[in-house]
Amino acid sequence: MPTSDHIIELSVIVPTYNEHPNVIPMIESLDAALGEHRWEVIFVDDDSPDGTASQIREIAKRDPRVRVLQRVGRRGLSSAAIEGILASSAPFCAVIDGDLQHDEKLLATMLKTIKEEDLDVVSGSRYVEGGGLGDWQESRAKISKLATRLSRAVLHADLTDPMSGFFMIRRSTFEKRMRNLSGIGFKILLDIFASSKEPLRYRELPYEFRSRQAGESKLDSQAAWEYFMLLLDKLIGHIVPVRFVAFTLVGGVGVIVHMLTVWLMLNYTDSEFTIAQTTATLIAMTSNYAMNNILTYRDMRLTGWGWIKGWISFTLACSVGALGNIGIATYIFEQDTTWVWASLSGIIVGAVWNYAVTSVYTWKKPKAA
Repeated sequence: MPTSDHIIELSVIVPTYNEHPNVIPMIESLDAALGEHRWEVIFVDDDSPDGTASQIREIAKRDPRVRVLQRVGRRGLSSAAIEGILASSAPFCAVIDGDLQHDEKLLATMLKTIKEEDLDVVSGSRYVEGGGLGDWQESRAKISKLATRLSRAVLHADLTDPMSGFFMIRRSTFEKRMRNLSGIGFKILLDIFASSKEPLRYRELPYEFRSRQAGESKLDSQAAWEYFMLLLDKLIGHIVPVRFVAFTLVGGVGVIVHMLTVWLMLNYTDSEFTIAQTTATLIAMTSNYAMNNILTYRDMRLTGWGWIKGWISFTLACSVGALGNIGIATYIFEQDTTWVWASLSGIIVGAVWNYAVTSVYTWKKPKAA
């Protein structure tokens, strides 16, 4: 039987994607910061093509404090943090980015604070006195502050930095809330606070955000979309699935693409209406598929041959949905209903069908790795 001296007290969860150059420096910095504590580090790697997971496995052969959870077919920082915590048995878990921009030296203070003050969460803040944004550009700082203000719509606490990805949480606190988490995008701390029905006992500690030393930033143009989806999920997710909302928004853009294509072909080519309509339908379906693959189902994004097969199943499903749309709308219109309500009813039926079928056959739920 292991003695109390061998029982892990703290699990540090590090989500990674193409962080090969940062793995060894991260482990060395954690060892320096937590050397006197009973700790482990769990890297949750989203199948990095640069071999991050294989590198960590080699290190784990020599250091039992190091583990890796390699995920295949799914991506996302928040969901990675959730799976990492679930893979741990330690009473306390910390989440820190794999890019070395968070101050790992603060972890020991976080652990001491969360235990001595009997807190649920201790988070690093760039906005309390003593913290800072490092060499951030003014435009990025403004975006961060705007996102913080928007978070007030779903937050149940007066956090100065709800966008922080650097925090420590008590396992019992996480387990009470884990089934309510959205797991969308990058902002897992915001997700935890917004998913809590009762107030959390928390404290924020200042830290200075550091510059990335190696690798590339994971914050691309879609981060804002994912943040919007997270907020939307917390506001109306209990009423309607946020993926369906995103699917519908993309469908709205598809209508514009369809109408624009018909207009261009009728006005600038010699095409007949039937040809224009058919071409527009195919183009709109393809654009909808591409946008849904990038936005609505980013965590299950299809690539390569899978993209082609997905496009085929999406097009077939939407074709059936279009027939259902027309049939329902025609039936309702013949019941002396206005064309507006008849058309709207057809659109709703078609949208629900397309979402339901493509979510099962086009973007299949990933199998556990």
